[in-house]
Amino acid sequence: MSKTGIWLFFAWTVSAVATSGSLFLSEVWHFTPCVLCWYQRIFMYPLVIVLGIAAYREKTHIVPYILPLVIIGGGISTYHSIIQKLPKASDSAACGPVSCLNDYLNWFGWLTIPMLAFTAFVLIAIALLMAVRSQKQQTSQ
Repeated sequence: MSKTGIWLFFAWTVSAVATSGSLFLSEVWHFTPCVLCWYQRIFMYPLVIVLGIAAYREKTHIVPYILPLVIIGGGISTYHSIIQKLPKASDSAACGPVSCLNDYLNWFGWLTIPMLAFTAFVLIAIALLMAVRSQKQQTSQ
């Protein structure tokens, strides 16, 4: 497997773990997702399929199409983390039947579900950029 394939496989692995984790939290531990959690899922779940195909084929031509999903999902995760952690921002946060301020998971006082999603989106973005870089290096040789 080439470096490109390794980076794409890493991106796929992160998306698969994030998707599995969100399903575990809602289906096994019965944490009801808020609206912002659903939006983050909307941007994460398709990545499992698309990145799986890209990793299998070791092709980076889909990166420009995937990166907007990653950036928007990461932005939603950032906003969600901000309204959970900053009291001033949370005053205007209306999220539907389940409050976006609920903090089901709070490890070490800062690691929450939206922060885990943000970390996944950042890792995927880095892996995609590294895959593109390694493929350019391979073609230039």
